[in-house]
Amino acid sequence: MTEQPRIHPVILCGGGGTRLWPRSRADRPKPFLPLTGERTLFQQALGRCSGEGFAAPIVVAGTAHVPLVREQAGDVHIIAEPAGRNTAPAIALAALSLPADAVMLVCPSDHHIADEDAFRRAAFAAAALAADGWLVSFGITPDRPETGYGYLRHGEPLGPSAMAIARFVEKPDAATARQFLEDGGYSWNGGIFALRAGTYLDELARHRPALADQARAAFDRGREADGVFRPDAAAFTAIEGESIDYAVMENADRVAMVPVAMGWSDIGSWQALRDVRVADGGACQAKHQRIDCSGVMIESDGPRVSVVGLDDVIVVVDGDEVLVTRASASQSVGKLAGAAGK
Repeated sequence: MTEQPRIHPVILCGGGGTRLWPRSRADRPKPFLPLTGERTLFQQALGRCSGEGFAAPIVVAGTAHVPLVREQAGDVHIIAEPAGRNTAPAIALAALSLPADAVMLVCPSDHHIADEDAFRRAAFAAAALAADGWLVSFGITPDRPETGYGYLRHGEPLGPSAMAIARFVEKPDAATARQFLEDGGYSWNGGIFALRAGTYLDELARHRPALADQARAAFDRGREADGVFRPDAAAFTAIEGESIDYAVMENADRVAMVPVAMGWSDIGSWQALRDVRVADGGACQAKHQRIDCSGVMIESDGPRVSVVGLDDVIVVVDGDEVLVTRASASQSVGKLAGAAGK
C-alpha cells in the first residue's frame, strides 16, 4: 500500500474582496476579516490545513499584507508578491520553493467550509492522486443551479473517491445550470487543488513556457529574510498574469477531481455571506431591529440599524461608509467607486 504523502498547504492571499466593500478594503481585505465566526477566513484556512499529515504552510500574499499575515498567523513562511499576477505565477513560486515530489494543497484564504472533516478526507484523497502525477481539483457538490461558478464534468472513475475530469465548463446561464444540477454529472470548480510541485512546474513549462521562465527568474533572483521570501520585483511584475485553470488545468492530460460536499462557499458577495450566516443561525452582526422583513442582513460597526417592510436587502455600515443593496444585486458592489478605491 502506498504511504499517504505529507501535504504542504499553500494558502493564497491575493485578491481585494471588493464585492464585500465597505467591510473589505485594500488595507484589510476579505481574508483577514472575521466574517463567519471569531477567527478570520485566513485563520480558518490555516486551521483546517494543520495537524497530522500536514506540513508547515506556505502563505503567498501581497507585500502590503505581510504585516496582516504576521499579525494573524505568527511565524509562518511567507512568499511576498510585489504585484498581483493571478494564481498560476503565485503557485509556481510556492512550487519552486519545495522539492519536486512535494504534494501541495493549494487553498484560497477567503473561503468558508462548514464541514472540516469532509475537507480533510477530500484533501488526503486528492493528495494520494497528486503523488501519482495527477493534477487534482476539489469538485464541490452543487446544491443549486449556480451561474457564478465554473463547473467540472465528471469523467471515468479513478477509484471509490475520485474521477477524471472530462471537461471544464465556463460559468453557465441559468437554464444550463439547472440542466447541470438535474444531470448530476457536474461539480462546481471550487479553486482548491492538489498538485505535486514538479508536475505542476512541468505542465506550466509545457503550456505557458514564457510564464514558467519568468516565474523561475523571479524566484532565482529573489531574496529571503526573516521568514519572508521576496521574488525579484522586475522579473515578477513582467509576468502576464493568468489563473491556474486557464494556464494549466484546462490544458493538461492527467486532470482529476475529488467530489466533496463540505458546506463550501467562496463568500463572493454579501448575498453569499448572508446565506452562510443564515445556515449558521443568524444573519445580523449589529445592534438592529427588523419589522415585517425577510431575507434582510444587517452589519454595523457602531450605529443601530432599523429596517421596516423590506425583503432581500443588505445594509452595511462601516466607519463613514454605508451600503444598501438588494441581496440579488450584491455581485455589483465591486463596481462602486469606494470599492475600487476611487
